[in-house]
Amino acid sequence: MHGSHATGSPYAPHTDAERSRMLEAVGVETEADLFDIPTAVQFDGKFGIDARSERETRRLVRSILGRNSDLTELLGRGHYGYYVPSLVDHLADRSEFLTSYTQYQPEVSQGFLQALFEYQSLLVELTGLEIANCSMYDAATALGEAATLAERVRDTSGHRVLVPDLLREGRRSTLENYVAGTDLEIEEYPTDDGNVDLAALEEQVNEKSVMVYAENPTVRGTIEESLTAIGDLAAAHDALFVLGSDPVALSVLQRPADVGADVVVGDASVLGLPTSYGMGLGLFATSEDYLRQVPGRLVGVSEDATDRRAYTLTLQTREQHIRRERATSNICTNQAWVALRTAMHAASLGPNGMVDLAERGVTRASDLAARLDALVGVKAPVHDRHHIREFVAHVDQPAAAIAEDLEKRGFAVHVVGEHLIQVCVAGVTDERIDSFVAAFEEVAR
Repeated sequence: MHGSHATGSPYAPHTDAERSRMLEAVGVETEADLFDIPTAVQFDGKFGIDARSERETRRLVRSILGRNSDLTELLGRGHYGYYVPSLVDHLADRSEFLTSYTQYQPEVSQGFLQALFEYQSLLVELTGLEIANCSMYDAATALGEAATLAERVRDTSGHRVLVPDLLREGRRSTLENYVAGTDLEIEEYPTDDGNVDLAALEEQVNEKSVMVYAENPTVRGTIEESLTAIGDLAAAHDALFVLGSDPVALSVLQRPADVGADVVVGDASVLGLPTSYGMGLGLFATSEDYLRQVPGRLVGVSEDATDRRAYTLTLQTREQHIRRERATSNICTNQAWVALRTAMHAASLGPNGMVDLAERGVTRASDLAARLDALVGVKAPVHDRHHIREFVAHVDQPAAAIAEDLEKRGFAVHVVGEHLIQVCVAGVTDERIDSFVAAFEEVAR
């Protein structure tokens, strides 16, 4: 309090004498000497922003945003633009939710905690696993957390983490960051026609493997057909079987628990958020065997002093809450508000609505692939598999040129090879798909 009073700021509670002693101890004269900022980027005390009225500011912002390209995105590959019901915005934007931080005080957070419990229950039902986390950043960090969990719980003689060669770059790089500083080593195994090459994986898995990761659906939208065999391979070598998926796909796919998955990761914000270009919500579910190893937080049910049902944070394993040497994770930001939106979206759809949404992803992707395949110079889909939401198409012309021409006509697709593009139907209206096919016919000639 003395320091705060002396400086007039509660955020820099040091007196002049204290600051002088600290600067002397590190051998500099001023605080500025602690930083080496190039002159060209030093703040000169002026922002160079003219004062404007509210109306002028709004006009300026609109003009800047108006320069954005108005593209219909058929991108996918982990980011999906499903329509989010308006009730999600109306409810999630209530002040009780927006102003809430981590729900440490159950006596004032029962509503929020109950919603998070429902979110966890949704994931438990979809995955068949007993424990679901309510606070992971995104799919990539959930994968990283699964790898470090595998190292803690698997007593093997090695440190090999096996991932498919089609693993998207962002998830691979995040996984590499997570295992840096550990003994874990990331190795790729090959895929065949978009799915796991089971024979090749069988040759790679051995007693030095701690984790095998697969995805269903895959990054190319194919449905993995060998999940049970992959799970058996991992179990035979005492490796953790980690499966990547999402709540929409899981509405119609095999339950991960039924194919031997030990952990399920992915992005749960396919529900509750529009395409957010990196912002997400990490799905993390596992068996009760690893309850004490789960990163982040868990919401549980208890009873209050009057025997009423009550919700509370029953497990907090990050280092901010417990001793660092006992922590399983240093994850910090709480994704509870995004989990809240996911729970609201799922509740508004209901079980039948979620199944309908997933099945539309299957039928619409199949229909669009057939329409593109009928065009001259196009083969779709490339992979002879079942698909959901997205697929890869082969084009005779260079894929980059096709994508550029489509962009000029208002459509965005992924280029995934010299003659390969990837197309996703999630969130795209039937009318825009018709226009996309017409544009594709023009540029593919």
